[in-house]
Amino acid sequence: MTQAPWRLSAREVARAVAARECSAAEVARSVLDRLEQVNPLLNAVVCHDAGETLRQAREVDGRLARGEALPLAGVPVTVKDNLWVGGWRVTQGSRLFRDFIAPQDAWAVARLRALGAVIVGITNCSEFACKGVTSNLVYGATRSPWDLRLTPGGSSGGAVSATAAGIGALALATDAGGSTRRPAAHAGLVGMKPTFGVIPCGPGFEEPTFGLSVIGQVGRDVADVAWLWQCLLGYDGADWGAQRCAPLDPPRLGEAPPRTLRVAWSADLGCGYPVDGDVLAALEQRVRGLERDGYSVAHAAPQWPADLASTALLALQHAGLAALHGAALDADGDALDSDLAAQVRQGRGYGGVEIAQVLLMRERIHAACARFFEQFDLLLCPTTPTVSWPVERLGPPEIGGLPAGPRGHAVFTPLFNFAQVPACSVPAGLVRGLPVGLQVVGPRYADASVLAMAAHLERLGGPAARCALWDQFPGNTPSLIP
Repeated sequence: MTQAPWRLSAREVARAVAARECSAAEVARSVLDRLEQVNPLLNAVVCHDAGETLRQAREVDGRLARGEALPLAGVPVTVKDNLWVGGWRVTQGSRLFRDFIAPQDAWAVARLRALGAVIVGITNCSEFACKGVTSNLVYGATRSPWDLRLTPGGSSGGAVSATAAGIGALALATDAGGSTRRPAAHAGLVGMKPTFGVIPCGPGFEEPTFGLSVIGQVGRDVADVAWLWQCLLGYDGADWGAQRCAPLDPPRLGEAPPRTLRVAWSADLGCGYPVDGDVLAALEQRVRGLERDGYSVAHAAPQWPADLASTALLALQHAGLAALHGAALDADGDALDSDLAAQVRQGRGYGGVEIAQVLLMRERIHAACARFFEQFDLLLCPTTPTVSWPVERLGPPEIGGLPAGPRGHAVFTPLFNFAQVPACSVPAGLVRGLPVGLQVVGPRYADASVLAMAAHLERLGGPAARCALWDQFPGNTPSLIP
């Protein structure tokens, strides 16, 4: 093999291991070496067991030797710290769960193991995955592999920081309001939020974001992410949101999507959301590239409910946090991250009528998206309106020349969780030396179309740039793992 296995894509790993060009154990050693080299700089992986990872890898090699077909043979995967990995410490980034050992695998983790993937480690997230940056009282802050002074965003910042730096070819994450897509954009990666219910959630922790969270997929290119998405499609009756539907079509990534597709582009989602000028210019350049390739792109956005701006959509999250963790905060005022404690207190202030208003708004958002996708097949918009910001801040102070609150960077993703539609962030170049992402959105169950367009945008844009750390450690040092 001409290059260190940690550098390979997931597809390349699986092909090489299946062809016996290298063993799953060799791949695991390479990735664990990489982890030892760069993770101290990033704080991306917060729990790992080299011996256990090597045991998994050797088991995969044994299964292959016995003639078992394993599509994901030897593929190194990280798992976000709010998803159960049986026998591993999984904390949700919270002191309340700092000693919690998951009693079993989440459905998606079990599926990955069954298909031959190897779990490398647990990645950092904000407490209960409820902040737009990745920091908590258990493990501290995760840093961007593009610039260690900056945040990779959140809440899946550990997942994207690890993947971008070569710690695992794929990452399993979650997305309740953009927690997979936004960090992926900040890290120069692909991040996929599937249609709600097509990939089972749980067993695992109780969710404070009712009916919004899905299992997200993170990788360094669309083909790897689409492959992971396809491997995870399934049904589990124990998941209240799981949908028993006809098998979804596989994405056709090797060919351009039909140029008859009705494609829309919106720079502000029709909501007047501000965007940094240089970020907008980079995204519009990608849209113009699509037009030059023969696609007709209209300027359009869903007709959202008139009272959308006045509805506190985060009330569901705040009330959920209060219901789940308010008693723990009462018992110990320092038990939670101060930002999470503030969300709990805010959640307690909402009455039943206000929560019902959010639930009604969710139905209206869902209907607005459905009506829009009767006229269009796909919607393009920013994933984030800005680039990464200093790691110690909740968000950038300004966006588009206007003051930005702590959630101003996160406005382009949550509506698609409320609508339960698929959305994928694909790299769209560098701005100020940092990655930005273009978001591709489609109607429910059109995940394959979303991924196919993401792959075509990736082709038109050329290979995505690698982070600053990618070549800092070339991987030719002696193995650190016995």
